[in-house]
Amino acid sequence: MKYIFLIILFSGFFANAQVVNKTDSNRVDKKAEDTLVIDSGRKDSLKIFKPTINDYQFQRQYAEKKVFDTVMTFDKTYIFSQYNNRDNFGRIQFANVGSGFNPLSYEVNSEQNLSLLPANKSYGIIGINDVQYYDVKTPTATFVYHNSMRNGAALKSTYTQNIGKRFNFALEYMGLRSQGLYRNSLASNNNTLFSGHYITKKENYEIFAHYLHQNVNNQENGGIFEDNLFQTGDSDYRNRQNAQVNLASTSSQFSYRRYYLSHQFTPFNSEKFPFRIRHTISHQGNKYFYHQDALEPYWYTNEDELISGFPLSTKKYSDNLSNTVSLVLDNEKFKLDAGVRYQMLKFGIEEGIVVNDVAWPTEIKENRLGAVGNLQVKLWDKIQLNSFLEFSNGSEFGTYVKTTNNLKFEPIKDYFVNAKVNFQSVYPTFNYLLNTSVYKNFNYYLQDAKNQTITEIGGNINLKWFKTELFVNYFRIDNYTYFDSSATPKQSETPLNISQIGGDATFSYGNFHLNTRLQFQNALTNKDLYPMPGFIGRANIFYQTHAFKKAAEIQAGIKVYYFSKFASRDYFPVLNEYILPNANSFSIGGQPIADVYFNMKVKKMFFFIEGQQIGTLLSHNKAYAFPHYPVYDFRLNIGIVWYLFN
Repeated sequence: MKYIFLIILFSGFFANAQVVNKTDSNRVDKKAEDTLVIDSGRKDSLKIFKPTINDYQFQRQYAEKKVFDTVMTFDKTYIFSQYNNRDNFGRIQFANVGSGFNPLSYEVNSEQNLSLLPANKSYGIIGINDVQYYDVKTPTATFVYHNSMRNGAALKSTYTQNIGKRFNFALEYMGLRSQGLYRNSLASNNNTLFSGHYITKKENYEIFAHYLHQNVNNQENGGIFEDNLFQTGDSDYRNRQNAQVNLASTSSQFSYRRYYLSHQFTPFNSEKFPFRIRHTISHQGNKYFYHQDALEPYWYTNEDELISGFPLSTKKYSDNLSNTVSLVLDNEKFKLDAGVRYQMLKFGIEEGIVVNDVAWPTEIKENRLGAVGNLQVKLWDKIQLNSFLEFSNGSEFGTYVKTTNNLKFEPIKDYFVNAKVNFQSVYPTFNYLLNTSVYKNFNYYLQDAKNQTITEIGGNINLKWFKTELFVNYFRIDNYTYFDSSATPKQSETPLNISQIGGDATFSYGNFHLNTRLQFQNALTNKDLYPMPGFIGRANIFYQTHAFKKAAEIQAGIKVYYFSKFASRDYFPVLNEYILPNANSFSIGGQPIADVYFNMKVKKMFFFIEGQQIGTLLSHNKAYAFPHYPVYDFRLNIGIVWYLFN
């Protein structure tokens, strides 16, 4: 709370600011005036500088600046109604905010590469390229609030200020606490982010730096014990706290810490010699804890399945110290950034184990040497190519290759085509490599693992008609790494092939609008290794207009989310991963989830109010996020977003 009081102290009241229309990139118009200057014309008069919205900008490192987006668009109802402030299409949430999701659609998460990051702890992680750096004329603060399930709330607050014209610092804090509807499901997440950006007057030296510390802490209840009572709507289950759960004293914690600094220097006149020297250094440490106060009978049936004297709680960790030096060739149409990278990698566990008289390693570490490169090409303001390549090699985790290639072009005005070809070959994420536990069945050591190779080909077409986007994706995963039904890591000998095709469109008639997003998907081979629904769909019917003599803007509508019935993977809390279904699993899906909502914007404040899962007011809830893990019941979901420009 002390961060909030500091922000309010420095921020003050916000002034009216000009609002610009949102574009696809929300970039700053180079021709637009940033600050209005008011002058009476007298020689001794005082000039008054009145900031406009163009004076409040943000950027990712070394990227184009964008203005703060304070326009009320329908897509914000998908974002600011979610605790992680992201559109979670293709996922289904547990019955508590802050507890993760079931991924219904295949995703590639590069944050898991050469690191320890359990899948169900990854949904709020802020990567290096997610960090925002600011440039504001006056002290600025933002607040994003969400209510929680039962006791608690979630609040993200940001304070940023320029010191002079060339240095900016920002402080961001997010705190979430939610007790949840069911017993032993408390979520307690937080993150702290300090960031700074500086550029010299001659623009020949620039630096970006940040420090990030995130915690994702959850009680683990193992799901409900009597699914038949939930599915039949038994009266004893109307109070969800009465539902018996499988685990009584278990929790998991994930800690993510990163120090980061990147700076570049232009030694000569950039117009004559357009090159810079760039240096980046970072250190990232990840820790995963699984804690239990006592042995849980849910995980074993007799004493022979336990390791005598082994600790009840376990810890894993990974560290990555990265140091990169590169040369940047930069002009308006062509940009190349190429350099060398040195890494020190470490992965370990706190408690070792001996199996068949062989001691499993407690720590694996190596030094890696590699190269990185970025290429950006812009032609005729119609074609843009972005390519990235990284290669490294080490003695323990093998060869790492990753390349992303995106081509965007505009064959006809206002019609865009985006094509992508991505490839990565990388050692399995560290959570698959080694685990020790007091329960014998959950000990494993994946020796001589092969690189998991992912090839992704796809793209999308953006059409002016009905603001339509059509997309298609194809994935081929060789040596697909997964957890079987007993939570043992395996690698497939044959490739997994997945196809996705769909679209998004918005139809309007006056103040009435319909936004739909559809996705059809299929595992072309090895269907049993990655169960998924064949169809995911979302429809949003809403009314939007100005109100109160244009002092406010309102949206009101209904959203329906649906995915077809399928034999879902199970959630495995010991690892915070997803495992193949077992004999106690069952299919989920095939039931629509409907929300009614009313959103309003007043100046720079947004209110998002939803009645979620309204169908459960008429009939008992039967929807699941995972087998044994129900979806939330009806709840009033409130989100508030407030921009304060002092």
